[in-house]
Amino acid sequence: MTAVADLAAQTAISGPDARVRLTEIAQRQGLSQSFLEQVFGDLRRAGLVDSKRGPTGGYALTRPAAQLRVADIIAAVEEEVRAHGCRPDQALGCTGRTAKCLTHSLWGALEDHIGLFLDTVTVQMIVDGELPRMDVPA
Repeated sequence: MTAVADLAAQTAISGPDARVRLTEIAQRQGLSQSFLEQVFGDLRRAGLVDSKRGPTGGYALTRPAAQLRVADIIAAVEEEVRAHGCRPDQALGCTGRTAKCLTHSLWGALEDHIGLFLDTVTVQMIVDGELPRMDVPA
């Protein structure tokens, strides 16, 4: 997410046709370039970024940052947000037996909320620092 947000921020500064090199993102964000190459390969295959080789090459988003959801990026890199150890495809529950733990439904509901949240957050919101906040009762 950090690298994609950096790419979006640099695009906002340099213009929509600008390309950003992974070496620059890696330097600015303190990330491994080889890791970024793997991640951006996944993002490119998912159609979320485009790459160009050569002296003016680099990466660019394929759509405006305001239209690129965090959930899209997570899905592209085949990550999943999990709050509990159970998996629907496993015969054993989170207790190591067939039973589910007492808090199973709590963690499942949390995963649902996280998924809904990530589905509403765009890369532009991250760049702008304007993330939706949940009102917490006093």
